[in-house]
Amino acid sequence: MKEIGIGLLGFGTVGAGVVAGLQQNGDLIAERLGVNLVVRKIADVDLERDRGVKVDPALLTRDAVAVIEDPRVDIVVELIGGTGVAKDLIVLALERGKPVVTANKALLASCGGEIFELADRKRVDLYFGASVGGGMPIVRVLRQGLIANQVDAIHGILNGTCNYILTRMEKERVSFEAALAEAQKQGYAEADPALDIDGLDTAHKAAILASIAYGFFVPLEHVYVEGIRNVGEQDIQYALDLGYRIKLLAVVKRHGTKVEVRVHPTMVPLNHMLASVSGVYNAVMVKGDLAGSTLYYGRGAGREPTASTVIGDIADIARNLMAGAPRRFKALAKASHRFKIMEIGDVETRYYLRLTLLDKPGVLAQITSVLGEHEISLASVLQKEAATGAYVPVVIITHRAKEKQLAAALKKIDVLPVVGARTVKFRIEDHQ
Repeated sequence: MKEIGIGLLGFGTVGAGVVAGLQQNGDLIAERLGVNLVVRKIADVDLERDRGVKVDPALLTRDAVAVIEDPRVDIVVELIGGTGVAKDLIVLALERGKPVVTANKALLASCGGEIFELADRKRVDLYFGASVGGGMPIVRVLRQGLIANQVDAIHGILNGTCNYILTRMEKERVSFEAALAEAQKQGYAEADPALDIDGLDTAHKAAILASIAYGFFVPLEHVYVEGIRNVGEQDIQYALDLGYRIKLLAVVKRHGTKVEVRVHPTMVPLNHMLASVSGVYNAVMVKGDLAGSTLYYGRGAGREPTASTVIGDIADIARNLMAGAPRRFKALAKASHRFKIMEIGDVETRYYLRLTLLDKPGVLAQITSVLGEHEISLASVLQKEAATGAYVPVVIITHRAKEKQLAAALKKIDVLPVVGARTVKFRIEDHQ
């Protein structure tokens, strides 16, 4: 049986998972493909650490360039991560005409425009299914399965660490700090969790999904981002009482030739399928004009799920090589017309507002007056608990309003003498 040679750059958690997966299911993969996938070389700076998988020491090297240049290597798999040496190696492989598989979301979100263009110019395959969603085939779905659809919207829970923290806060009634400490203890959060809890990891993935869906590179700096550090136990409970659950959500929507791409804590109706996604699991809902809404669910990270998607990409490229048909799917299929990113101030949605107000007659009238001046109408107003001091929490749910109008209103409200603390705000995503 013909063999396709693989050169692996990076032998960490996912790299070891790819090797283990090929060893475990290599015969099954060969049976399905009609070709053997054979690891020819593995490059890593650390060749001594035990990865829990046995490989021939002759395969190991510290010279990543030599792996790319090896004539026996047909497909280069980059699993180093980061935006430094990983970028240089991917560029070198594409320049050499060798197809590349990568899981590097940070690199694609920051330098994807350049890399997609190079792959297109060199007419070489670039696959990146594991860059978003771990074991979920969401990239494949957008590139292939929903190719007949104009994508209207994407809503995604794309970070297992944040989802675990928010789930713990709700189920165990613990603080953000306590839930984060538990996530770190369980190995779901890094010692420095900023990339996850500040929303940046989700923003990388949102940028990639938006780029695929709409055919133009979405730079990371154009993604509006808020993390979950300021989500409090009080608001999680209030949300439940109102029929919502708070999730860190990636939201991508098309409005004619404008696209909004944003990441922030969001109130999702309890009867929405995304609201039921708990723990470390991820889910993405895509709404297409032909298919309607479809949901994709699974583990968004981890050795085996991510390795599964990487191997799937390798197999796809192997089919292309066997058929003599590279680039069956362009890295980024460009749209024929130009889209623009919508400014966050122009985004329109509903809002949850929790105000800390002086417990006196006429105070609420001052608040509603300011909101009315900025064309923000109210759906409901609730005082959630009895007064225990001079100030009480009041929860307001608004009708749809533009972000810039609400921002202007809150700027005025938060300096009123009757307001005891800065207003807490969450956006609401109702049924789409």
